[in-house]
Amino acid sequence: MTVWVLGDQLSTNCGPIEHADHVLMIEAHAFGDRHRYHPQKLLTVFAAMRSFRDRLRESDYEVTYLRAETFGAALDRYFEASPGDDLVIMEPPSHGAGDRLEAMVEARGGTLTRVENELFLTTPAEFDAWAGKHTDDRTYRQENWYRHVRRETGILMDDGEPIGGEWNYDDENRETPPKDWEPPAVLRFEQDETTREVRSFVADRYPDAWGRLPDPDEPIPWPVTREQALEALEWFIDTRLGEFGPYQDAMVTDEWALSHSLLSSAINLGLLTPMEVVDRVEAAYHTGDAPLNSVEGFIRQVIGWREFMRHVYRRSMPELAAANQLEQSRELPPAYWTGETDMQCLSEAVGGVYDRGYAHHIERLMVLSNFALLYGVDPAELNEWFHLGFVDAYHWVTTPNVIGMGSFATDVLSSKPYASSGNYINRMSDHCKSCPYAVSKTTGENACPFNALYWDFLKENEATLRGTGRMGLMYSHVDNKSDEEWDAIRDRADWVRQLTVRGEL
Repeated sequence: MTVWVLGDQLSTNCGPIEHADHVLMIEAHAFGDRHRYHPQKLLTVFAAMRSFRDRLRESDYEVTYLRAETFGAALDRYFEASPGDDLVIMEPPSHGAGDRLEAMVEARGGTLTRVENELFLTTPAEFDAWAGKHTDDRTYRQENWYRHVRRETGILMDDGEPIGGEWNYDDENRETPPKDWEPPAVLRFEQDETTREVRSFVADRYPDAWGRLPDPDEPIPWPVTREQALEALEWFIDTRLGEFGPYQDAMVTDEWALSHSLLSSAINLGLLTPMEVVDRVEAAYHTGDAPLNSVEGFIRQVIGWREFMRHVYRRSMPELAAANQLEQSRELPPAYWTGETDMQCLSEAVGGVYDRGYAHHIERLMVLSNFALLYGVDPAELNEWFHLGFVDAYHWVTTPNVIGMGSFATDVLSSKPYASSGNYINRMSDHCKSCPYAVSKTTGENACPFNALYWDFLKENEATLRGTGRMGLMYSHVDNKSDEEWDAIRDRADWVRQLTVRGEL
């Protein structure tokens, strides 16, 4: 049996590979021309694939590893050497990918059998059965799914009830670190010969990639081997998990990692499985090595949110990718490419993405997506930026997060937009203290751009948002503003947009 292993399925612990007589891997390069993918994303994917190939060969697997511009070109070569071969592949999570790969194989005289993707904790059949009972087949709510998964798996459960008596501990996980707090060190990995080889290839092959490519002798924080991924998991549990919970939503200037796990790229590549990560984190609670609020908060991101995103994407595509219920159409601001803005929060977030291909979930949602939403960016354009800019980004994960959550381009995931003024950022970060814009001001010179844009956004989209779930309080504030206040808000919002489009904000 020949098993075709894709670049995000780099595991020997699940799927058909354990029964493989032969493994096919294809390193296709032309996909990197579709967008200006971050060089650290390209580096991580290709280095992980080549390292996995070497690991398989060391374990006595027969591996055909083809480098080509496209899958089609590689399959031409493969079937010239192995005519009529029967391939087996784990179902790729991106919409339509399985159908396209199957058609390509059949066009060359082979067959492709697609089997369950075991790199997710839950199956499509399980989610579909749950959705048939708990949704209107269109609108999905993560909290209900999360509780279902915990009941079915027994994760953080005690005799059918959640350990500690609560399903989540959000109220304990919204703190900002004290001034004298120092986050734990970030684990970094020296580039081995394979990684340096890939780095050189990426530098030559993708000169227009957006983002910083590390120097050849610079350690990188993204695992590219199974051994590195396991080391990163243990490092997180030993040094970061304890304070992950309370500070998971915080933003601190010049502290990009805080206590976050930095495991998402390794999980999405298949170097770690969700269940082994969850098992190890839950064990830390039971041994007294991590508090419940941190453990539950992390586990919810994996078995709740990650699994939820995969299934909502699967059931909502292709309409999800094109959704735009607010009819937003502005181009992505220049600051998202240059990082040049006086807004401390936006500059910090964009700079982090450029330097490392990473920003944590609150920076993604409440800074990067929030500003784009209030400004009026086309959701598809924002989604493309997230997809190309982050080391852990794949279409199946960015699309529901960016289109559904960040842009509120559909209500399939949320009953209200995740929109806020500068007050939220001020509450959860130290950015406003060193920003030339005053978070306390909505209008007038040097007023925080978030504030006028926020109120103008509510006013512009009133027909859609008024009466939407949980928006009543916000619209009571809208109703209390005088005509003079609205004139000043619109003037300030228009001025902010003019500065934004010129790259002068």
